[in-house]
Amino acid sequence: MIKNDLFLRALKGETVERPPVWMMRQAGRYLPEFRELRDKYDFFTRCRMPEIAAEITVQPIRIVKPDAAILFSDILVVPQAMNIDVEMRPGVGPWVPNPIRSAKDVEQVIVPNIEETLGYVMDAIKVTKEMLNDEVPLIGFAGSPWTIFCYAVEGKGSKSFDLAKGMCFSDPIAAHSLLQKITDTTILYLKEKVKAGVNAVQIFDSWGGMLSPTDYQEFSWQYINQIVEALADITPVIVFGKGCWFALPEMAKSKASALGVDWTCSPHNARLFTGGNITLQGNFDPSRLMSPIPTIKKMVHEMIDSFGKDKYIVNLGHGILPHIPVDHAKAFIEAVKEYEHK
Repeated sequence: MIKNDLFLRALKGETVERPPVWMMRQAGRYLPEFRELRDKYDFFTRCRMPEIAAEITVQPIRIVKPDAAILFSDILVVPQAMNIDVEMRPGVGPWVPNPIRSAKDVEQVIVPNIEETLGYVMDAIKVTKEMLNDEVPLIGFAGSPWTIFCYAVEGKGSKSFDLAKGMCFSDPIAAHSLLQKITDTTILYLKEKVKAGVNAVQIFDSWGGMLSPTDYQEFSWQYINQIVEALADITPVIVFGKGCWFALPEMAKSKASALGVDWTCSPHNARLFTGGNITLQGNFDPSRLMSPIPTIKKMVHEMIDSFGKDKYIVNLGHGILPHIPVDHAKAFIEAVKEYEHK
């Protein structure tokens, strides 16, 4: 049994003494201990070495002490497994040398054997579980099919993903074919993660907010929902869409256990749009961690008051930024642990 199961209880909607807390990207670049490993191994090497991935996953549990761990990995290991080359270029970020731009390109993309292509992720989960020793739950994750599609087609990060959107609108048959292959792979991948020992999964739709509400339903949500439907009976699923507040009413009707919200959606509106029954996660502006520590603590308490302590998981509204002082990250976590419902 997990010793601190607050996070899992909040996902079930149970009454809790305080909400659980963790931070997106908590295993990462704001920690000096992480930067030491980053200087020794390149990005995908860190993902592929189970001992290193496990060590990075557990670092924040020791240092900032959140209520859940999230496996160190990357959403782009999925397209790599699907026969799409992805590099991580310094100063550029993700780079796809041969972007998928046509129906012919889509034909070359495979739904892989997960054990053969991504077995190293399952090994990392097993090592991590040993290291965590059931102290806190472990979260596994994947990118949404639309978000993976954006990188695969655009070839790199973008402010607007015009090429990715353009393929959807000019060749919807090829676009849907690629989105379905990504969806099928993601379902297989997350099922293996659950078998390997993760206690919950999160789907990151980082670029969902690039689409209009109508296009979001067609090119993103229907695929996320396939994943939710396939996984909901075996593990809690959290869906986080950045900039996707307009889709919250639809998301709330799904089998997702929780919905993440970014900082542009107020707690009041998030509860309103979701009908007030589903667990919500978020939504502290990551830049706000630059505020003085007393301000961080005050704002966290106000945020919990606004969401309510039940059916709520405290988190940031997106990943923690690289330049955040560790003391400020700790203060964010401590503020939640100090919270007493008035």
